[in-house]
Parts: sequence; C-alpha cells; structure tokens
Amino acid sequence: MPPADLRRRDFGGPDDLRAMQDLASRLWSPSCRFHPGQLAWNHCSRPVDPDTLDEGEAVALWTDGTEVVGFGWAEAPDWLELQVDPSRPDVVAEVLDWFEEVSDAEAQSVLVMEGDIAEQALAAAGFAPEPDEPFFTHNSLDLVDLPPVPAIPGYRFRHVEQHEARERAAVHAASWSDVGPSRVDERAYRQVMDAWPYRPDLDWVAVDGDGEMVASALVWLDEARGAGLVEPVGCVPAHRGRGLAGAVTLAALHRLAEVGGAVAQVSPRGDDGYPGPQRLYRSMGFRPRARTVTWSRSLS
Repeated sequence: MPPADLRRRDFGGPDDLRAMQDLASRLWSPSCRFHPGQLAWNHCSRPVDPDTLDEGEAVALWTDGTEVVGFGWAEAPDWLELQVDPSRPDVVAEVLDWFEEVSDAEAQSVLVMEGDIAEQALAAAGFAPEPDEPFFTHNSLDLVDLPPVPAIPGYRFRHVEQHEARERAAVHAASWSDVGPSRVDERAYRQVMDAWPYRPDLDWVAVDGDGEMVASALVWLDEARGAGLVEPVGCVPAHRGRGLAGAVTLAALHRLAEVGGAVAQVSPRGDDGYPGPQRLYRSMGFRPRARTVTWSRSLS
C-alpha cells in the first residue's frame, strides 16, 4: 500500500506541466530521462490547447505533501513515459497501475533509462526489456571548449525573433518532411515560444541569401542546473550536405555558453537504424552518457 501522504492528481494544465518540469530540473543529470525543455517541447509543439491533452493521451502526477515525486505520461494507450524521484521507488508501481487503468491496449510499452529505478517494478508487473528496439542515447558536452562556428558561404546564422512563429514553424516542418507530416504549425510554435523555459536568443536558424530560414536548432536552458538541451535540430532537404545543421547548433551553443550554460545535452537515436544524427553530434564533441530501453508486456 502507498504511504498515506502519497496522492495522485490528473493533469490540469500549465501549472502541472511546470510541476513536472520542476521535478525534471531537480533530478537532472545526463543520465536522467527528462530535461525541462523536453517536456515543454513534447507538450506544446502540436496544435492542441496546452491546457488540455490530446485524444488518447493521459498524464498524472504523484505528490508527497507539496512535492511532486513522480509522473506518468501515457502519450498513447500503448506507450508510457515516466519519471520518479529515485528516493521514492514505491511510486513506480503506482504509475504502472494507473497506466493499466487508463490504457485499453493489449500490448503496452514503457521507455526508461537503462538502470532506472523503475526496472524492478516493471519486471514485477510483467514487462520485459526489448534491447533490440530503437533507443535514444543521452550525449553531453562541456561548453568550455566549443569549436568555432564555421562560415558557410551563402548563409548566415541568427536567433529567432518573437514575432517569427510562422516562419520558424515552417522551417521545422520542412526539415522533417521526409519523416512524415509535421504537427508543428504556427499555432503550435507560438505555444512553444510561450512555454517555460523557451528563450528566443537560444532559438537559432540558418538563413540563405534571400533571408529564408533553411536550418534550425532550438536550445532550452535550465538555469538551476546550467544545463542546456538541444531539441530539436533540422535542415530543409534542399540545403543538406553543407554542414548547416551542425553549424547552426554550434551557433546556439555559443550563445548558451554566453548566458551561463555549463553543459549541453542532446538525445538522438543511438541504434544503427538512424545513425546520422549520432555521428553529427559526436563530431561536435558530444559524448554518450546513458541510453534508453523499451520495456514491453502483453495483456492479452
């Protein structure tokens, strides 16, 4: 049985997103699942009212007194993300029980960091690791010795202005067009810009000779930890092969260092199915620190 002071509440809007971000900030290290900026991007970068959730989505927070000690984010009935304070492993079982309640999927998967405290509870609940599934690698970079931003003829780098949500959304959508239709439109990007801890001076783009945005890199700074998260980066297909994605990322990282960032993290795919981003970030000096693992179970 959970302690009497452990309480659950369902997601109620921006205040709960900020409470989840505060937990992520308090727990942050390169081996932890979430950075506050990742939570902001995941929740706000879609044309859904940030006060609500998407269809089929569910989020709950667990508190001990006034402190959030864990949350579960069922992004879909068959997919759960979670983060729990390592001092409260008892909360993991509560999150998994809740997920089973809100999910009607016959097969369920949970993404956690390798070695996370959730592993014992996952195994007890009938989940098993899937080491051959695609995974993400958390890479970090000390900002003391950043390489210079290379000059690329025909392009320049600058940060985004607050009024450029439409153009900024367009370059992101075009950059990811070969993956599939993007949900990031002008409305969604305005929501991103309104979310904590977004800063326009850490949102960088490459522009061509006509001033059109053709590549981008967004960095989120958690001032409490001096930690920046690079999420996301992209380049329009017609302008690839010129080094723009790496160069615009470096431009953003130099600004991150100027405003007090000490370390940067990026979390690309780490498996062989999508190796390009991993190679790019390692060429910039990022080094792997931890990886995710998918755990799955069948309820049929």
